[in-house]
Parts: sequence; C-alpha cells; structure tokens
Amino acid sequence: MSDPILVIGASLLDTKGKPLAGLEPGASNPGVIQRTRGGTARNVAENLGRYGAEVILLSALGDDISGQWLQRATAEAGVDMSRVIVSPAHRTGSYIAFLETDGTLSVALNDTSVMEIITPDYVQSHADLFAEASMLFIDGSLPEATIKTAVELARAHKLPICADPSSVRLVHKFRPYIRDFKLIVPNEVEASAMANGEFAGFDPDAS
Repeated sequence: MSDPILVIGASLLDTKGKPLAGLEPGASNPGVIQRTRGGTARNVAENLGRYGAEVILLSALGDDISGQWLQRATAEAGVDMSRVIVSPAHRTGSYIAFLETDGTLSVALNDTSVMEIITPDYVQSHADLFAEASMLFIDGSLPEATIKTAVELARAHKLPICADPSSVRLVHKFRPYIRDFKLIVPNEVEASAMANGEFAGFDPDAS
C-alpha cells in the first residue's frame, strides 16, 4: 500500500429517534428509529474508501454483534481494518440521538468507554504507518494522551493533519494543537468554543 490516509478515532453504532409529533418528556413518543454505522473517524474512513482512497483505520470495537457489523461493512468499503482492536472486555461504542420533528438534535447520549483502549502505546506500536501515510485524520473522541502521541508522530513525519472535534464537549482536547492542523472541521458551536467564545445562535442568512 502506498501513501495511505491514516484515520484514528471512534467506530460507533448510531441510533437516531425522530418523533412523529413533538417530544413529550416522561412519555413514550411514537416515532421513527434508525440504526446506522457511525463514529466520526469510521465514517470518514468509509467514505474515503468508497471514493477509492487507500485508508487504514486505527480504532476499537467490542467483540459483539455491533462490532462485527461495523468491521465487516467498513472493510467492504475498502478500508484496511487489520489494526483495529477487537476487545471481548468492552462493548462497541454507541451513540443515541433524540431529534425534534424538524430533525434538529434535542439530546444525545454516548457510550464510548471502549475508546480508552486506543492508548498512546497502541498508536506508538503503529508508528510505521505514519512513515507511509500521506495524511492523518483524528477525531476528538480519542484520549488526550493519545491525541498528543498521534500529533507528535505526524509532526515527526511532516504529515498534514485533519481533525474533527466531534462534540463541543471535546473541543478542549484540540486547543493545544491548532497550529498543527492543516484542516479542522468543527460545526458552529464547536468553532465558537474553540475560540473561547460564546455561540450566539444560528444565522439563517449566513452563507
């Protein structure tokens, strides 16, 4: 494999529920529930693979049905999954979103304890990939020490880094490395938090 894109971060099972009418707290709300493949890093890897790019994913999954599905489907998209950790001691990460009727997010929950096993040592054990890669992508779900190791390895090999915070709660992990990033793709709320600002709301007239 020559000049692959190295992607490091979350692989999750996404579940989204959208009510047919408004959300009523404390009640069972009729709606539509969808389960999809998720995780910021895994999504990026799959889409790059479908476009024909050579991609290697470093991530972690539980040894369960969800993990098996994610691993199989991502590999079928052309992503090299051979270095992904499959842990019998962890659940595959999951994300549950409750949407308003217009599709905007009301509240979400995530269970990403499996990300704790994407350690600096795990990334360091694949340091050879940084020498081969053309680019590094990381997401904010990684432990802070792991982000530090990944950025340092990318620096050493002069790799461009693309980063996605994934959540406003994770933005703080990226602040020390802003100057290292070739591209960062936050949403409006994340961008405001990254600049230590306060998001005033969406402007429907903004381009």
